[in-house]
Amino acid sequence: MPLINHLKEQRARLGVNQQEMGALVGTSRQTISQIERGDYSPSVTLALKIAKKCNVRVEDIFEYVEE
Repeated sequence: MPLINHLKEQRARLGVNQQEMGALVGTSRQTISQIERGDYSPSVTLALKIAKKCNVRVEDIFEYVEE
């Protein structure tokens, strides 16, 4: 799994659940859950939206690790 994410931690910092985070960035709770589990890699657009709502850089949430 080359893409590591810290979305759950950022979401907790904001005090929102998966449903609320999905609504903030225009996606579903299921998509947020899949991203957090590492089952889904978001598009660049969605990653940027998430970072903007969390008021952090994309690199603070998503990290690419070479295998």
